[in-house]
Amino acid sequence: MKVVERWWSPRLFQELTVSRWGHYGTPLLLFPTAGGDAEEIERQGLLGSIWPSVEAGTIKVYSVDSIAGRALATRDGSTEHRMWLFNQFHQAIEAEVVPAIHADSGGLVPIITAGASIGAFNALACLCRFPHLFRAAVCLSGSFDLEAFLGDLNDDLYFSSPLSFLPSLEGPQLDLLRQRFVVLAAGTGRWEDIDESWRMADVLGSRGIPNRVDDWGPTFDHDWPTWCRMLPGYLAELTR
Repeated sequence: MKVVERWWSPRLFQELTVSRWGHYGTPLLLFPTAGGDAEEIERQGLLGSIWPSVEAGTIKVYSVDSIAGRALATRDGSTEHRMWLFNQFHQAIEAEVVPAIHADSGGLVPIITAGASIGAFNALACLCRFPHLFRAAVCLSGSFDLEAFLGDLNDDLYFSSPLSFLPSLEGPQLDLLRQRFVVLAAGTGRWEDIDESWRMADVLGSRGIPNRVDDWGPTFDHDWPTWCRMLPGYLAELTR
């Protein structure tokens, strides 16, 4: 039930890995955390937490290397290079990963995105940038303010970050986003900052994009056990 594919990405100028689990069901593109690879969700138990849905054919899971997030975590290259990587990473998702998912799924099936921490940022950014490809985003303990890590905006970061581009977004892209849904879930335990989710919700709400913030409380930390508790219920809600 597991397949791993790798190819050279002409947008990223490096190899990109995509792993998948399951035979059929709603496609779920699950982004790893900042330093993670395409199999991190399996090693950390997040895949196991939703495995009953995979076995039941409710969802089919895909995951990719966190190329831009890894560069952010390791401070690889210049700040401008790391901003460029986020923009190029999202474009690779649109032009390379999503067509591979569609080919594997037998058609243009709307995809759910999800992720934790920087993975939540990527899940939301891809939904907001490409609402014609994605129908919902599940953002767990999201870190949405990349300017806090990367400094002043340039065009690459502006077009990568929903906090930056959503306030001035208009036209068909916004119209489609208003038909999508975003879950912003976070605890208030160790290493958590739920204020980021509330800030993101304010921006989404100001643009008429349906969203919900779920506060899981002080016993839930910014860590894998929290995300393993959170994800199954949200997927059940979105696929029922």
